[in-house]
Amino acid sequence: MGLSRKVASANYMREQQAIFACPVCHEKMEVTDECVVTCENHHTFDIAKQGYVNFMTHAATSMYGKDLFEARKQIIGSGLYAPLHQAIVELLLTFKQDIKVLDTGCGEGSHLAKIKQKFEDAIGLQMVSAGIDIAKEGIITAGRNYEEMIWCVGDLAKSPFQKSSFDVILNILSPANYKEFRRLLSPNGCVVKVVPQSGYLHQLRELFFADSDKESYSNNHTVERFKENFSNVTVQRITQTVAINEELVPMLLHMTPMGWHQVAAIDQTRVKEITIDLDILIGKV
Repeated sequence: MGLSRKVASANYMREQQAIFACPVCHEKMEVTDECVVTCENHHTFDIAKQGYVNFMTHAATSMYGKDLFEARKQIIGSGLYAPLHQAIVELLLTFKQDIKVLDTGCGEGSHLAKIKQKFEDAIGLQMVSAGIDIAKEGIITAGRNYEEMIWCVGDLAKSPFQKSSFDVILNILSPANYKEFRRLLSPNGCVVKVVPQSGYLHQLRELFFADSDKESYSNNHTVERFKENFSNVTVQRITQTVAINEELVPMLLHMTPMGWHQVAAIDQTRVKEITIDLDILIGKV
């Protein structure tokens, strides 16, 4: 009989425990045989049966529920974001060594899991992977589905990680904390932020926001702010339009903010294809 998800996750975290810092007192932490992450000041955080650890030190609410993360898992699993994953993997391969990667705002972990698999399959090196999100339901889903990865409920404003712990920080279609990103990066590391470009999911915007200013989109402000925080910034654009299976359309609507507050009925059958149009911003400290 194999190890439980909780014990297996504790064993994996123990191998990487040097990356952890107590979110309360910032001291080093260790992972005990009792599946607890603790510091010398006895601040303790239990590893849950699903294999994740909750490092939150204050109450937090999230608008993201279980159904949204299940929809994200299905959409990402369909291969819609495969060109994005491949582009990120090609960047990671330039390190030519085992690397540590943190996905901030990782949700249910599907992006990180795909990237880890592609990286390790391509080169035979190890990618130590950690994901953090304030949304507990997302991390529970990640813990259930993806093994040999570190999943944390946590707030980067009270980070559970040591300084200079990661070679790469991913920030995929998620809010950023640039100050903390700089603290967490290793000296030769980089931040990879993914933001929408003008054509991203435009088929959905045309449904929801026809003839309004929301039908168009610009990421110029986000790109400029990234450039203010990092040096040697490069920008790579990933664009493709693909046919989408009819049964995936409701999931796609559910996982995007455009569909959360929709009251009037829309004709989902009009969505026959979907465009992924993203900028990959790569920056170093």
